[in-house]
Amino acid sequence: MAKQAVATRTDLDPIDRLEEKVRMLVGIVTQLRADHAKATEENSRLAREIDSLRARLAESEVEGTELTALRDERDLIRSRVAEMLQQLEAI
Repeated sequence: MAKQAVATRTDLDPIDRLEEKVRMLVGIVTQLRADHAKATEENSRLAREIDSLRARLAESEVEGTELTALRDERDLIRSRVAEMLQQLEAI
């Protein structure tokens, strides 16, 4: 009878090891899923941030173009006023 109990226990050792490995695997898969969800969320956040930065860059480029146009217009007005002042001084 004792031999039979020892034999049965010995026969169950591989199953116990397999059960432990399956539990570890389930834990790893659970952690990987959580990591994947976190990475997906982070990627979404970064994609939104990139879109926001692209929009800001486009606005800055438009503002830069407008600023350049205003500076050119200012220089043109400045030169025309300088010409008018020279004409007035000539009189």
